[in-house]
Amino acid sequence: MKIILIKDHKDLGKSGDLINAKDGYARNFLIPMKIAIEATKENLAKWQEEKRIEEENEKENRKKALELKKKLESKKILITAKAGDGGKLFGAITSKDIADQIKKQYNVQIDKKKIDLAENIKSIGLKNIEIKLYPKIVANIKVEVDGE
Repeated sequence: MKIILIKDHKDLGKSGDLINAKDGYARNFLIPMKIAIEATKENLAKWQEEKRIEEENEKENRKKALELKKKLESKKILITAKAGDGGKLFGAITSKDIADQIKKQYNVQIDKKKIDLAENIKSIGLKNIEIKLYPKIVANIKVEVDGE
């Protein structure tokens, strides 16, 4: 029997998957527990429409991420911090600081968790940093740290 999962199931698949299940298992467990619905013509049509909308949203989000990548890569983020002799900073520049500067300078909200910073920046100079904007879309930005 063909069924459409409406909740994730560890053995069968994720919500929204169209799968084959044994008749008794589907009728006596999956459907009554509201884990799945039967794949009737109406339910299949609704499922296909939802998949189509999901794909359109995916394309739109991907397009926005590519535009944001171009915008960020074409610019340089400038951060000033107190520094001592030899270019060492008093403290460090973190991913939160970088996200705040991007928001302040270019009015673009970036989650600090998406900024791939191996370790905090502790010296002045130009650094290349990756930002994960979307799956398989990574922006390489330049961050220039100046000392005060």
